[in-house]
Amino acid sequence: MNSPLVECVPNISEGRDLDKIEQIVDAVRAVPGCTVLGVEPDHDYHRTVITFAGAPDAVVEGAVALINASIDLIDMSQHTGEHPRMGAVDVCPFVPLRGIGLDACADLARQTADRIAALHDIPLFLYGKAAAGDERTLLSTLRKGEYEGLEARLSGGETGHGSSTRFPDAGGQKWNEATRRSGAITVGARPILVAYNVNVEERDATVAKMVGSLVRSSGRLLKSENGEKIRAKGMLPNVQGMGVPLEELGISQVSMNLLDVDACPLHLAFKTCESIAGDHGVALCGSEIVGLVPLQAMLEAGRFFEPQAENDEALVNAAVIGLGLNAHHRFSPREHIIEWAIESEVGN
Repeated sequence: MNSPLVECVPNISEGRDLDKIEQIVDAVRAVPGCTVLGVEPDHDYHRTVITFAGAPDAVVEGAVALINASIDLIDMSQHTGEHPRMGAVDVCPFVPLRGIGLDACADLARQTADRIAALHDIPLFLYGKAAAGDERTLLSTLRKGEYEGLEARLSGGETGHGSSTRFPDAGGQKWNEATRRSGAITVGARPILVAYNVNVEERDATVAKMVGSLVRSSGRLLKSENGEKIRAKGMLPNVQGMGVPLEELGISQVSMNLLDVDACPLHLAFKTCESIAGDHGVALCGSEIVGLVPLQAMLEAGRFFEPQAENDEALVNAAVIGLGLNAHHRFSPREHIIEWAIESEVGN
């Protein structure tokens, strides 16, 4: 029961070519000891969230295999999508699940970056607990300028990055043909977070973008006519958020990362978005969990929507209905709740 168990949740910059996605996932499945728990492509984001778990050494091997396959199959010079990104594997976090700490997961991230740097002449950044310094901790800071700004960033042009965040931690330090194709890869370690998107019944994301800027913890940056700046903090704690259109579905989303789901539960994020959108005459149409979610987060949401529910299954069902998790996307509790998925797929 106490054997170490690590989760890895890479986000690859391919959400449309299902054959490529399957080849990349198969590279992980071929690693002994790695169990794939989820594969969730998104056409509009042009991005796929892949979740796998296993013993620490096996998960490192799986991450290396996935990054190698992604570098081979994804051409970033041809990539466009709604989600910010910097490379073929935009982010590859290691997450402690059982019998292992965050510091050890940071070591796994560094091992992975070193392995890839030995194979490919491309830039690799470390974030989260694996970061070289506090100023490099946030993925959003390292990703500033995205793929399109990478050539100037590595070639000495104007980028908006200071010297402490401009250059990679490992791998190639200059723009070259390999980097043109792969972009930059970001590897790190973090606690469990919940990628949570709230659906908004509008096409152009006008209200969704407004809601995103109000609920995210960083809030809005406000400027005076003479260029002075001041920041108004957002409504929700430990939340990253933005509004984006989903052309394929004809709706928009408030796309959020709940960095601490205890501080900002699912139902609080949902109801806050619902309240703000409602003030502007726009309704929500369900929500979406991308990747996996802790059981406790679903139970807490279920208690909010149906306090009289008598067991875990009933509470989870109440959360699924209350959050509208099957409105536009498929949510299967046995596949998308971390503890239940591990119980089914990995075992003890």
